[in-house]
Amino acid sequence: MARILIPTPLRQFAGGLKEIEVAGATVGQALDALTAEYGALRNHIFTPEGKLRSFVNVYLNDEDVRYLAKDKTVIAAADTLSIVPSIAGGRR
Repeated sequence: MARILIPTPLRQFAGGLKEIEVAGATVGQALDALTAEYGALRNHIFTPEGKLRSFVNVYLNDEDVRYLAKDKTVIAAADTLSIVPSIAGGRR
């Protein structure tokens, strides 16, 4: 089972957990398993059409999956997926 690191802003939708182990052979399957278990995460990770939101970045170990095979990227049991929401704003 691969593990998914949950960022602080999304932990409230994942039972307060920092990381969750999920089954799946690809990034897409792992994220589907995650959101099947923690349904409140789905709206924060995916669009209503089921696509990864543009402001949500997913890394397989240290590689951005956008530059790999995206949701079809193959994962192994020892892999770590990190969900990294984009942050904007601040003070000038």
